[in-house]
Amino acid sequence: MRKVLLIEDDSDITELIQYTLKSHGYDCIIANNANDGLIIIEDIVIDIILLDIMLPGLKGIDFLNIVRRSNKNNNIPILIISANSNEKDIIYALDCGADDYLPKPFSMDMLLVKINTILRRSSNINMNSVSIVEYKNIKIDIETRKVTINSQEIKLTHKEYELLLLLISNIGKVFSRDLLLNTIWGYNSDAFTRTVDSHIASLRKKLGKNGTIIKSISKIGYSVE
Repeated sequence: MRKVLLIEDDSDITELIQYTLKSHGYDCIIANNANDGLIIIEDIVIDIILLDIMLPGLKGIDFLNIVRRSNKNNNIPILIISANSNEKDIIYALDCGADDYLPKPFSMDMLLVKINTILRRSSNINMNSVSIVEYKNIKIDIETRKVTINSQEIKLTHKEYELLLLLISNIGKVFSRDLLLNTIWGYNSDAFTRTVDSHIASLRKKLGKNGTIIKSISKIGYSVE
């Protein structure tokens, strides 16, 4: 049974989401603050986190940043559920490593679609017939999600890792920004393509001299050559 961690301080929303998820075969674990959420993910293997932004104490974005910096939990998919529908805030949350963003109010049908899509996308990315992907002096261990250059580990965010794995697994293939956005983030809107550019820029920087393997294709997107 898939385990969903719901971090939400509104009891009415919590009750509705918990009932919906349980009726659709999910095990829904509740935390009404982000601090408790951090404790839970250390003790229980979670398949996806539903995270409110405005929480008492530790805020949702701070929780998101902590998880994405964690070696143990940075691959847990996180769906933001928030009453804040400001485009800048949505983009910022995605840049911080959120997998998707669902503004309140939303229907339970839409929530289920989002959860199923994220879990399916996450499974597709992680399903690979090999456990090690190598290109030049870059090695990606798919099982541990560890990336090394000349045997030295480099720390990547959840999305940076997914971008690098996708590009290196498809040497020579040109990915448009829209395709990367749809594949990694699940979005189709041009309004969010800049988040792709910012993640590519960050990834290149972390790769150092090896960052030059990621080529910018004018007016299209990116490719590894």
